[in-house]
Amino acid sequence: MKGGYFLVIYLEKSQNIRTKARRFSLEKGYYVYVGSAMNSLEKRVLRHFKKEKRFHWHIDYLLDKAQLIDAYLIPSNARIEEKLSQALSDVVMGIEGFGASDVAVKTNLYYFGDTTPYEILVNILNSMKLRWKRIKNPQDIMEWREENGEDR
Repeated sequence: MKGGYFLVIYLEKSQNIRTKARRFSLEKGYYVYVGSAMNSLEKRVLRHFKKEKRFHWHIDYLLDKAQLIDAYLIPSNARIEEKLSQALSDVVMGIEGFGASDVAVKTNLYYFGDTTPYEILVNILNSMKLRWKRIKNPQDIMEWREENGEDR
């Protein structure tokens, strides 16, 4: 299945996150990362839940230091990552240069501070009339995959 996703992340303390080429100074609090998976949405999000992995994307470096709370799977045959990111940028502050090298937005990581992002995410998804599923762990992904029963 193809689509986009949100990752809800909590960083317990302010710290510097170093990637291969950059350093980001991030404050304690909630973050939402926007991603896409045009090959396998389930496999991409499952990868983000794993602690042991080879670091490839900016988000891998952040998830090494933070807690992945949950994810929103958003099935779509169209590339929606940029639209999702733009919708978030209209309501919260983004971390410029984080994970948006292949889209026309300045970031794919958004800072919510101490405020949980759930209401904003649901409002964005519903206003865009997108189908979505909030998942909390790898088992939820596998159950969702079975329920949707599409060939992959």
